Parts: sequence; structure tokens; C-alpha cells
Amino acid sequence: MTHVSVKVDGAAYEDEVEPRLLLVHYLRDRLGLTGTPVGCDTSNCGACTVDLDGQSVKSCSVLAVQADGCAVTTVRGLAVDGEWTALQRAFHERHALQCGYCTPGMLMAARDLLRENPRPAPDEVRQALEGNLCRCTGYQNIVRAVLAAAGTTPAPGDSADPTRSAGSAGSADRAEEVPA
Repeated sequence: MTHVSVKVDGAAYEDEVEPRLLLVHYLRDRLGLTGTPVGCDTSNCGACTVDLDGQSVKSCSVLAVQADGCAVTTVRGLAVDGEWTALQRAFHERHALQCGYCTPGMLMAARDLLRENPRPAPDEVRQALEGNLCRCTGYQNIVRAVLAAAGTTPAPGDSADPTRSAGSAGSADRAEEVPA
């Protein structure tokens, strides 16, 4: 067993863990913080994305011992004093979820993007989220929500479509599909 000291969503924890224990299992099974889902266990889907000392990581590919001395933020740690962030509100208002399984990872990856690039273009959002899979939404509302949180889109109901990007000079705008 190895001793770890970690701060999760602002609360300090000290535990003895097996060196092979994954961070996602530490969060869920040891700490009871089930907001971070186990998706694929192979780091392909991104559902388990958390923030580790300011960086977005897939917690199924990080050992709990690697988080020793670090601050971890899960999706539950995003809200401030029980109030949703602009990103969380945008996901809700833009219907950027259906089953909700991918939502924690999408929110965490989008948060990481917006910290580094507060005014992303639609293609930058798509690129930032390409490591996170969603089998329900088709991604368009997720992209719209991230852009709305960044303040780069019109209000809901506005005639402009924030997921459209200009093609080459002289071509008409066309909706861009996000690869599944």
C-alpha cells in the first residue's frame, strides 16, 4: 500500500491505496464521488475526464498514486456555492446532453479549452472535444453550448447558427459534422 494525500473538489483526503489503483476508481469507490463515470477503461471515451492540477486528464489512465499531492476537480467541483457555471448553464439551456453519460467528461474537457482559449471558434471546440465520445447527441448542441459559454454565439432562438463555419472564399456556409 502507498500513502496518498490529495485534494478533491476542495476537500483534503489521505489514504493508503494499492499502487495499481486507477484515479477513477479511487474517486468512485474509495471516496464515493460517483459523478465521474467509468466509460471504457481504455481512455478512448473521455467520460472520466477530471482536472488534475489544472490539466484535463482521463482518470482511467492515471494512477491514484500519481495524484499524490495534487488537486483534483471533478464535475461536482465545478459549481460555485451551489450555482452552476456559465458552461453548465449553457449545456442545460442548449440541450447538450441526452443520456448524460458523457456529460461530466465533456464539461471538464470544455472547461479546459475555455481556460486556454476563452473565445474559441467552432472548429477549435470540435478539436478540443475530439477525445470525448458521445453516442447520443451528434455533438452539435455540445459545440453550441461551449460557444455560448464562451460568449461567442447568439442567444437561443437567434437566426444565426453558431455551428456553421465559412467554407472557402465564395462558397456558402455549410454545417460541419463532428466525427463520431
